Amino acid sequence: MTSASATATKARATAPAVQDAPAPAATSTAHDAGLLLLRVVLGLTVAAHGVQKLFGWFDGGGITGTGQFFTASGYPAGETMAVVAGLTETLGGLALAVGLLTPLAGAAVHGPGAFFAPKGMEYELLLAVAAAALTLSGPGRFAVDRLLPVPALRNHRLALGAQALALAVVLAAVTLLVRS
Repeated sequence: MTSASATATKARATAPAVQDAPAPAATSTAHDAGLLLLRVVLGLTVAAHGVQKLFGWFDGGGITGTGQFFTASGYPAGETMAVVAGLTETLGGLALAVGLLTPLAGAAVHGPGAFFAPKGMEYELLLAVAAAALTLSGPGRFAVDRLLPVPALRNHRLALGAQALALAVVLAAVTLLVRS
């Protein structure tokens, strides 16, 4: 006859080893930290492109040079387009970096064929896809959106991100339609 403690010891010895799953809080914190890093780097990169257009910083063209680019690309009122693009990228990039109005900020990031891609589009594609991923996933817990009294921003939903991306596609189509 075996004792209860011997049976328990034998059961523990023959039970397969189980990997300890990470604690949900640790996983969530790591996930949120990763989103924070992505938002800050992507947002500041996009904002830097915007200030190149607006102020000529970082060897940019400023409004005049960027306006000439837009005019040469077939857009009417090239300097107006330069201001719109520069403000969209600067403000959208900064908002994305701090996690403010994240679905709209992510949707403000430009896509392929933009100013800095005369021969290729992989860089702009990377920016656009990363922004779209943040637009769909939300900013994480380390974001200004979490402090706002707007439940849709505090508790991000996929549908909100998809709507913001749809708005971005419509605005991009309208922008392309104004080209001559």
